[in-house]
Amino acid sequence: MQEERSLKTALLYLKRALFLQCPTCGTKPIFLPLSVTRNMHDWFAPLDGCPRCGYPYEREPGYFLMSIWAINYGFGAVFAVALYGIYEWFFAWSILKLLMATIIPLALFNFAFARHSKAIFLAFDLFCDPHEKKGGGDDGGNRLAVPPLDGNSPQRGAPLPASPEPPVLVGLRKDS
Repeated sequence: MQEERSLKTALLYLKRALFLQCPTCGTKPIFLPLSVTRNMHDWFAPLDGCPRCGYPYEREPGYFLMSIWAINYGFGAVFAVALYGIYEWFFAWSILKLLMATIIPLALFNFAFARHSKAIFLAFDLFCDPHEKKGGGDDGGNRLAVPPLDGNSPQRGAPLPASPEPPVLVGLRKDS
């Protein structure tokens, strides 16, 4: 059942994202817990989907590019400008010291915020384009399912039909 789109629903999804929980059910984590994270892949890659409700976290390759470009870099830029402004306002530092005092925390912020940016993107995507499981006879998006055997499809173990002739390239000369 699909929830209605309202400010209350959007804030609920955002709250779940900030706690790195599934945006649909809000009970299971999106990422591996910090205690079992062993490498960079474990840190940045979400789980395949929610074990409770089955909501897929990454639906296609490159799904989270917008989260990195818009959300992570966007929040990082706001963080860096605010930090630079505070340093400029309260301290009389040289430009090199100002830049170093801004760039180093910015790199750490972007690393730490990467998981949250993906979770916020998931919540935003769910709010704008809810994905429901469809009931019925379709394969549920599983394109690896074996088609049913009928009179038109080849039987298992039968040779595949011959492929058509390769297309003839027109306009190409052998002597060039």
